[in-house]
Amino acid sequence: MSYCNYIINNPSENSDYLLHKHYHDNQYGFPIDNDDELFGRLLLEINQAGLSWTLMLRKQESFRAAYSNFSIEKVAQYHDGDRERLLQDPGIIRNRLKINAAIVNAQKILELKKEFGSFKKWLDANHPLTKAEWVKLFKRTFKFTGGEIVNEFLMSTGYLPGAHDDDCPVFLKLKSNR
Repeated sequence: MSYCNYIINNPSENSDYLLHKHYHDNQYGFPIDNDDELFGRLLLEINQAGLSWTLMLRKQESFRAAYSNFSIEKVAQYHDGDRERLLQDPGIIRNRLKINAAIVNAQKILELKKEFGSFKKWLDANHPLTKAEWVKLFKRTFKFTGGEIVNEFLMSTGYLPGAHDDDCPVFLKLKSNR
């Protein structure tokens, strides 16, 4: 069952369903212009590895608070004390490799911004690539970015097709906004 079918065919007042519905209807597959928000999405996708997206949606605001509102510049400056603070934060995923990836990736994005002007412009400069080409590029550029993480990050931000079924109202909305 696709994400669209799940949302359309399983309406509920359940809080997890409502989190998914809001994400599906307002964020998933929508282009993001703000570099910090792009970084935040990448950070969430990395942290989701091995876990459920429901958990990430529940913890999204805790991640935002723990990682300085996803400020690339601030996270790039994090030091060992920040790593320890994050490892103690029950509101996020306390995985040393994922925490380190967030910091290193923020530093790498700052390098990309020097060359391209922004993280988004770097993504745009490489678009369109195939999924396989994107995965190679991300693995060369960032930490903790395997095929599924790269695929979901790019699909969720509109760089790869497939976020929504062709008959999904959100697909039609996105298509008409292009």
